[in-house]
This record gives sequence, structure tokens and C-alpha cells, in this order.
Amino acid sequence: MKSIHKQLQKPFLKIEKRIRFVISAALLSAVILISTFFFFDQSWFFVSLLVVLVYALTYFSLIEGVRRIEWLTLFILPILFSVTAYFFYFLFPVRWLTRLPFVIIYAVSVYALLLTSNIFNVGVKTNLQLYRAAFSVNYFFQTFICFLAFNILFSLKQGFVVNAGFAFGLITILAIHLLWTVKLELTLERTIVRYALVLGLIVAEITLVLSFVPWKNTMVLALFLSSCYYSLVGLVYRYYDQRFFKDSIREYLLVLGFVGIIALLSVGW
Repeated sequence: MKSIHKQLQKPFLKIEKRIRFVISAALLSAVILISTFFFFDQSWFFVSLLVVLVYALTYFSLIEGVRRIEWLTLFILPILFSVTAYFFYFLFPVRWLTRLPFVIIYAVSVYALLLTSNIFNVGVKTNLQLYRAAFSVNYFFQTFICFLAFNILFSLKQGFVVNAGFAFGLITILAIHLLWTVKLELTLERTIVRYALVLGLIVAEITLVLSFVPWKNTMVLALFLSSCYYSLVGLVYRYYDQRFFKDSIREYLLVLGFVGIIALLSVGW
């Protein structure tokens, strides 16, 4: 297996890593652009294609030093972002005025995610400031993915069981990924899985309850659930990283409280 991996590396290593990122982002953006010309009933094909291509091109970009649990963790965010972005596009009117900005934003975003995955692949010891920047970008995109995914979910008008199940799965996966980036171990600690499952259960219960509330604007509901994830996983991450200070707790609770007030004002009683 190792010899096969090394043989695959040889032709790719001749290409500079930044150029590989550009090639990957350009190819994925081209696929996204082509997919916007097809109707939603073809989504099963493009989602399958995106998952395979994103994984392959992320491997092409990060081919050096991918080991053990990194074969999963380094690929999660590019795949989740690509799939949610693809589905989110169908919430917009289909025209060039929305298509071009969407593809440009996607290209820049997936390039940033590849850079972030590369920094996590290299590790913390190489450059601490670079790691902190990558962690912040990763944290932002996780929250953004939550917002996009919940928008898609509520636009489909599913039942409360589906909503809660979706929230549990999404939040658990994202939380595992975020908590793994704290220490970047080559194995996944049971503590991380336990924390992630608890976070997924909490957000799922919140989603279940809020599914019965008459919302004027489901986008506000998606924003509130995203802020729930941002605040709760932020608190757990600080605790797990042994940096659980009063200022941090106050910051996350203020964000959650502010967005919660906005959400209450948008309820259509």
C-alpha cells in the first residue's frame, strides 16, 4: 500500500503545491458551474460526482504526508462545503446574475479550505500563527456550512424527526472535525467522539422543538441554529483545549443571546 502511494506521489510532487490548489479549485468550480445548468432532479448524479472529485482533488492537493485518521478528517470540510453549496444554489433564481458570483465565491472558498487542510496536514509545530489562522478559517466555514445546510433543510419542509436527525448527523460530524483540529492527533480520541455526540444531541433537540414554531423567515431559524453550534462547540473546544476562561464564556453566550433575540422577533405568532 505504501509503495503504491509513493508511486502515485511522484508525478504530482513535480507540481508546486499552490498550483495544485489552483488546479483543484478551478476544476471543482467548473463542475459546479456545469451543474447549475441542470435541474434539481439530476442532483443525485452531481452530488455523487462532487464527492468523488472533491476527495480525489483534495488528495491531489495534499498528497504529501496524509496518514491514518487524516484520510478522513482532512477531506470532510471540502466535501461538506461543496455538497451544501451545490444544493444551496437551487434556492436562488437561475440566472447568470446569480450563477457567476456563486461560482466565484465557491472557487475562493474551496481554495481557502484546501489551504486550511494543508496547514492541518503539516501540523501545529511548523508555524503556530499559521495554525491559528487556519483554525479560525475552519471554524468560520463550519458555521457557514451549518447556515447553508439548515437553510436547505427548512426549505424542503420536512417533518420534525427528519429535521432532528439531520441536525444530529451534521453537528456530530462537524464537531468531531473541529475538536480533532485542536490537537491534530493521528488517532481520534474517544473524548472527542463523546463531546461531539453530546453536541449533536443538544442541537438536534433544539431543532426538534423549533420545528413546531411558526417562523416568518426560516433563514433566521437557520442563523439561530448555526449560532447554537458556534457557541456550544466554542465552549466545548475551549474546555477541551484547557482555555475555559470567563471572557470566552461571556463572548459565546452573548452571541447566542443576541441571535436568539433576533430569532424571537421573527416568530410569526
